[in-house]
Amino acid sequence: MTEDTRQLAAVGEDGLHLYTCPLCEAMCGLEIQVRDGHVAGIRPNRDDTWSRGHICPKGASLGSLHEDPDRIRRPMIKVDGQWYEVDWDTAFRRCTELLAPVIDTYGIGAVTAYTGNPLAHSFSLARYAGILLGLSGMPITYSPGTVDQWPKNLSSHLMYGGWWTFPVPDIERTDLLVVMGANPAASQGSLLAAPNIMGLLGAIRARGRVIVIDPVRTATAERADEWLPITPGSDAALLLAISHTLFAEDLVDVGTLAPHLDGLDTVRDVVADWPPERVADATGICAERIRALARELAGTPRAVVYGRIGTCNQEFGSLASWLVDVVNILTGHFDVPGGAMFPTPAAWTITAQPIPGLEDGAPDFGRYRTRVRGAKEVLGQVPVSCLAEEIATPGEGQIKALITVAGNPVLSTPGGHRLDEALPGLEAMISVDLWLNETTRHADVILPGCSPLEQPHHDDLILNFAINSIANYSPPVFAKPDPAAPDEWEILIRLTGLCTGTPAEEVDIAAIDDGFFDYMCFTQGLDGAEIRAHYDHGGPERTLDLTLRTGPFGDRYGDNPDGLTLTKLKSMPNGINYGPMVSRVPEVLGTADGKIRLAPRYLLDDLPRLASRLTRAPEELVLVSRRHLRSNNSWLHNVGPLMKGRDRCTLLIHRDDARRRGLTDGDMAAVRSSGGCIEVPVEVTEAIKPGVVSMPHGWGHGKEGTRLAVANEAPGVNTNVLSPPDFLDEPSGNGALNGIPVQVTSV
Repeated sequence: MTEDTRQLAAVGEDGLHLYTCPLCEAMCGLEIQVRDGHVAGIRPNRDDTWSRGHICPKGASLGSLHEDPDRIRRPMIKVDGQWYEVDWDTAFRRCTELLAPVIDTYGIGAVTAYTGNPLAHSFSLARYAGILLGLSGMPITYSPGTVDQWPKNLSSHLMYGGWWTFPVPDIERTDLLVVMGANPAASQGSLLAAPNIMGLLGAIRARGRVIVIDPVRTATAERADEWLPITPGSDAALLLAISHTLFAEDLVDVGTLAPHLDGLDTVRDVVADWPPERVADATGICAERIRALARELAGTPRAVVYGRIGTCNQEFGSLASWLVDVVNILTGHFDVPGGAMFPTPAAWTITAQPIPGLEDGAPDFGRYRTRVRGAKEVLGQVPVSCLAEEIATPGEGQIKALITVAGNPVLSTPGGHRLDEALPGLEAMISVDLWLNETTRHADVILPGCSPLEQPHHDDLILNFAINSIANYSPPVFAKPDPAAPDEWEILIRLTGLCTGTPAEEVDIAAIDDGFFDYMCFTQGLDGAEIRAHYDHGGPERTLDLTLRTGPFGDRYGDNPDGLTLTKLKSMPNGINYGPMVSRVPEVLGTADGKIRLAPRYLLDDLPRLASRLTRAPEELVLVSRRHLRSNNSWLHNVGPLMKGRDRCTLLIHRDDARRRGLTDGDMAAVRSSGGCIEVPVEVTEAIKPGVVSMPHGWGHGKEGTRLAVANEAPGVNTNVLSPPDFLDEPSGNGALNGIPVQVTSV
């Protein structure tokens, strides 16, 4: 926590800048050298108190991302199918001309928004998306949450009373790590923020074991002690059998959690019906190995199961997400060092505040349903795959206008090609985005924000998944090219005001910002007017200072004089690390009775559906997704340095499955599902379970009207064409992108 003695350049000046990479959960500290106004080089910051010198190819490419000639730098409006750059006043007036008549004619219910994953990594958007989503009056909005982690939000809400109260594996101190459906070698961690995660896994192997359970022998599995190939969608059945063994062999030990648990006896009764022999065929893992795994987890003093996206976006994602935590609790590896623990973020986030009406973990879902499919709301979201049909289907309540914020749902949501067909039917579409991509090409107005290096950075939601309690502020590297251009948070406030009846160009930004700030103060028991007197400015830095000062290490506006403030943090350019996770039960629990609900009835009611899955005839082939270290959904395919090397948009298929279909390496194959058909080159391998094929997510570029020169040279194909919009995890509404039945034939 010492001050940095290196000579650091001021914003916009040549020289050395320290910055935290905003591209994923790893939050790597970077040294950025600027020469002649351009990024001359990026290296890891070995003095960063969090990342300690780690970097990945994505962080090293931030200069190319910043200087991408295709990046939109001025507002654009579409006139008769042609794009024109305009000034900001003209752009906001055009937003009013488009959106106000829709609201006047159909009401705000005809307007919706889609917010993309980059929000979680953006200084402005992460802190201000809540204004657009919460104050605009739009009854239903959409996000990638329902193709990513909604089962984890659901299980955490039901068990702990907090929809973002996620236990994460303490991989710094564990001796046995069981990884299910995650590939941190590519993701750098997902709902798990850790520096140099593969280095940490190497350290676990040096003192213990790493086991990977996945249908694909991923890069993580390659570096593990054991790979257990599992049938996609059967993770919950495996975890039930592990739990059965723990009870049957008297291995259950909940430790000090006993007074804080409700439902232990119910779990014992439920898992009695799930012996390993019952699930062995369905999972592809023999009964004796299941028992041995249960014994290994129970017999290792510091052990933990980590389940991620493969356990979430599948047919039984909610059951699998719940049961990961159940196994950790039953083996005594919960809320203790080396097990699954609750992080202590140095700054709290408005995103994690309880949803009004769902404050105590109650399963009061279905408060509204979608018009066309009748899909129920869960935690304020409906399946994102509903968006296309809500736009395309005429009738009362039809979506007539869409606002997208840093998202590309045409490529990143199930049946995205159907959304691509539906978007031209909108009467108004406004996008807050940096690129003319497969989605924003349909917009009428594009409002660009700054590049990552033109704005400050301090992570928000990601701190809730971090294995250490950290704070790390980065000033911008470059000044905004147009000082008069609004920041992204100001754009969102103008669009919010427009939705509530004020022309976008006339919105009182300060009044809405102050009201939002006052609400945040209210959640902390503070008077907003009194706290605002501490500041001569608004915006996200004021919000960050509030969340730091009222966080666990903050100064509480003078009550704890030695505590943290943004001013103090700015004097520590390498960040502050308050150390590893600590036990937080029961103070972290938000359930009405203050206990962990180990057996939520809402999830138990889904077990018969899983039971019927065990007796279902196996599919000939099923599809699972995958990702790559040099990629991040659809975001980074226009960054030249990351796109070098061989084609990554291929169909992985086991050698035996390929031979039976007359396919060899490099052949083109047709892949069909009930959702659609694509053609893709084949990559024959033995690093995948027979009966399973795999495609990467986020490709399908090359569409007319986009401005993505690099991405369009290697467009790949969109695997979400194969994702049936109604193939879901029923309790959460999350899309099942893994385990899709497909047929593969030679083209």
